[in-house]
Amino acid sequence: MIEKALTSADVEFVTTLHGEEQVSFQVLLQPRGEQADRLLRAIDDVALGELDEAVREGETPEGEEALSVGQRALEVSLAALRASGSPAQGRLIEDHPLDALKSLVEETGADEVIVLTDPHYVEEFFHRDWASRARHKVGVPVLKLFSHSKA
Repeated sequence: MIEKALTSADVEFVTTLHGEEQVSFQVLLQPRGEQADRLLRAIDDVALGELDEAVREGETPEGEEALSVGQRALEVSLAALRASGSPAQGRLIEDHPLDALKSLVEETGADEVIVLTDPHYVEEFFHRDWASRARHKVGVPVLKLFSHSKA
């Protein structure tokens, strides 16, 4: 589960987590840009000392624009995973990401869930981030990773 395009460092990291074992990926991407999350993202930016990013949170795409940005991010991520030799499929999620994640785990018989996002300190502190909530919902181990750089 991701929220933006995977960087080359992210792809290398997730594709080498299990050594030489063949792994396939089912990628769920929920585009950022929900109005309700803007304040939390700005607080995270301030906590990281990224004041310029906090000011630009108002420029984050929303609605239909976020979906087109999200679709491009998903396509880039899937292409990068495939180029690394890993089978990969994916889809955008607009609503209820944890329900979609649980359904996908059940449909595919997934062994593990990887949640790869930027740090979200406020949500993490209150255990409201995706990884914390997924651990109670999906029935398989959930690995939380932070993206290596801004995409």
